[in-house]
Amino acid sequence: MNTYKLTLLALLASLAVVGRSVFAFLPNVQPVTSLIIICGLLLGPIAAMILALLTAFLSNMLLGMGIWTVWQVVSWALVGLISGWIGKYPGRIPVYVIVIFAVFSGYLYGFVISLTTYSITGKFWPYYLAGLPFDTYHAFGNAVFIILLYPIISYYFKKYANNRFHLQNTN
Repeated sequence: MNTYKLTLLALLASLAVVGRSVFAFLPNVQPVTSLIIICGLLLGPIAAMILALLTAFLSNMLLGMGIWTVWQVVSWALVGLISGWIGKYPGRIPVYVIVIFAVFSGYLYGFVISLTTYSITGKFWPYYLAGLPFDTYHAFGNAVFIILLYPIISYYFKKYANNRFHLQNTN
């Protein structure tokens, strides 16, 4: 990993931490998952998993650290890994496909987080079903943030992404 990629990763991590703090008043609506997806698409799966780790620990230093932090890292790293694999697809990926994946990622994140309750209490379905409205907020927020952030970030990362992953122009 070169210095330029580390700088991009640090910028995305700071944007994710600030975004998570700014939107903390809205339940499960935050730009973190969308930024991890964008990072995976443009910088690769390893960078997205590093971003997941950085964002979870740094933002939870502000918002509160607990056992859920480990599961947040696992959830976001899984989303980053999948988005990194999608980003390796040759050719341009339509934005609507990325939006659909972002919606799916909101529910995937909630499912993995719900597994923590099962590991602690042995009750999965009541907790998971009670959390579905919040997973829906997360999924909807992901779609909105992808629509807003992907064109901007991909435009500025275009030079790096073109050189590294041979992506076509996103204009």
